[in-house]
Amino acid sequence: MAVKSKDLFPPIFSRHARAYDRRLDQLMSRGEARARFRLLELVDARPGMRVIDLACGPGNLTHRLAAAVAPGGEVVGVDLAPGMLEVARSRAVANATFVLMDIEELDFPDASFDAAVCGHGLQFAPHLGRALRETRRVLRPAAQFAASVPVQSTQRSMMDLLDAVVDRHLPPGPSAVDQDETRRTVSDSDLFAQAARAAGFTEARVEVIEEKVVWQSADELVALCTSWWDCASRIERLTDDQRAAFIDDALDTLHSRGPGPIETTSRSLVLLATV
Repeated sequence: MAVKSKDLFPPIFSRHARAYDRRLDQLMSRGEARARFRLLELVDARPGMRVIDLACGPGNLTHRLAAAVAPGGEVVGVDLAPGMLEVARSRAVANATFVLMDIEELDFPDASFDAAVCGHGLQFAPHLGRALRETRRVLRPAAQFAASVPVQSTQRSMMDLLDAVVDRHLPPGPSAVDQDETRRTVSDSDLFAQAARAAGFTEARVEVIEEKVVWQSADELVALCTSWWDCASRIERLTDDQRAAFIDDALDTLHSRGPGPIETTSRSLVLLATV
């Protein structure tokens, strides 16, 4: 059955919001997730600014932005997954608000914000141009928009091993019929920047962020895998015995590479666009 993005992804992310939040908070507390931290650097949020966090998820970036714009500033996080917003609101911050909203149809007046960020969210927008135009519309003159998207790393030895286990045990991952064009665009630096300029931004450039992450054990890496939305949505369709067999196989496969820490490499593209 053909499923569209806005019917597929919000329920998945809602069901796995708490696991997603724990995983991302763990990475950010260790100073990892460099692409997301790069967004904070690029928009240079300062006291008094009003910032919008698009596809904010459980608010990991929103809360950091709220601290940066205090006193006197405000951050608004928007997302289409109610479960994500529930987690975000559970860590109440006076100058951060969270709203159920489609990033392709922002319910704000023109020129409402001094900056915008989107951490690993644009790839889920079926109409990328619409999302970028809406972002441009709600930003004030000279405002900055920074967005990150994950792309496949060229160095994947350990993740390839884990992917092989995933494919052996898990059913096919969920896919939406309206995703291909967006994912093709945001996976290419030139196309990504062109899309921002076509949406009305006067300047746009894209950085490549490569990051090495060290996991202290195979158990830690497998726990990350099972909490990631794609893997988690496939695991939830297994029986308890099937789930246990998958985890055992994943651990055995990674342990076969030897004891001790495991290093993986991730890669993201980061867009900086100026109104």
